[in-house]
Amino acid sequence: MPPILDEHSLEFISRDEEQTRRLGARLGSLLRGGEVICLEGPLGAGKTVLAQGIGRGWGVVEPLISPTFVLVRQHSRPTGDQLLLHVDFYRLEGAQEAQGLGLEEWLGDPRAVAVIEWPERAMAALPTERLWVRLGILGETRRSLLFTAQGPVHLDLLRAFRHVAFGV
Repeated sequence: MPPILDEHSLEFISRDEEQTRRLGARLGSLLRGGEVICLEGPLGAGKTVLAQGIGRGWGVVEPLISPTFVLVRQHSRPTGDQLLLHVDFYRLEGAQEAQGLGLEEWLGDPRAVAVIEWPERAMAALPTERLWVRLGILGETRRSLLFTAQGPVHLDLLRAFRHVAFGV
């Protein structure tokens, strides 16, 4: 059954990778620090593409590549001392392995933004407040994106994103 959309959720259909990147860039431009963005979806759904857009909008100048083998990549902007952590839980067996990465000191910290791919593999390691994005494959290039905010900071982020991306 499809979800019932309310103020805590937003659904979007992207027609190609570049549109997904642009959507991510709009979201990334709103991040101020402390946000946790969780990207869930099957292989090939566009999690890394969305993360690339988020990084671009946030201000990362080097390209974001999937952190599958290193698990965590840290990115910074040319100015400021905040970090964008691009995390991949794909190879993890559970929350204990995720906690071994030292993320607990950064998740929710105003000096960092965390973008986590495959978050469902270590749910217990995640904060309860986050923006969850479920990506689905609708065709060769079309993707569904369902954004769900949990907690007041991420609800404000979703409201701002809805306005910036769609004018509503």
